[in-house]
Amino acid sequence: MRIFSSLYSRALVWSRHRHAPWYLGGLSFAESSFFPIPPDVMLAPMSMVNPGRSWAFAGLTTIASVVGGLLGYLIGTFAFELVAPLLEAGGYWEQYQAVQVWFARWGFWAVFLAGFSPIPYKIFTITAGVIAMPLLPFVLASLVGRGMRFFLVAGLMAWGGERMERMLHVYVDRIGWITVSLVAAVFVVHRVGAMPG
Repeated sequence: MRIFSSLYSRALVWSRHRHAPWYLGGLSFAESSFFPIPPDVMLAPMSMVNPGRSWAFAGLTTIASVVGGLLGYLIGTFAFELVAPLLEAGGYWEQYQAVQVWFARWGFWAVFLAGFSPIPYKIFTITAGVIAMPLLPFVLASLVGRGMRFFLVAGLMAWGGERMERMLHVYVDRIGWITVSLVAAVFVVHRVGAMPG
């Protein structure tokens, strides 16, 4: 995150602006297809300062993120040749290749897990378009995965305040990977249990 520290600082300033919900929606939309800063950096302080509206902020973040994800999907479908050099230049190429493996292995669940993965969600949305993932499962997985993440962040901030915000910044990657591992384990157990004996 230090590479984008100026953008990160700007997002924190936006979170305290009187038009913060508009900025939150715009950031959530943009992050799903091209912008490098996740909406959590605005959602967390907004939910902490105004806990009574934390669920509304989480809902706005989720919807705007999924709509932005559709733009990422369209980019992957129609303009991947144009963005591929940008993925390489931005240091996202290895993550893109990793996400392709995820899709090959998990399909629908790859998008669901994207909500908690440290790999930027935009990589999943673009890859979903590249491989022509069916649109309805893509939208449903995005709504559930992103919604779970953003409602969790908003709820924790509304409940825990500044102390929780500090902890979130320190442990967010670990929490993400633990969640991914748990969901993957449940999926594997389910698949093994469903196999004919």
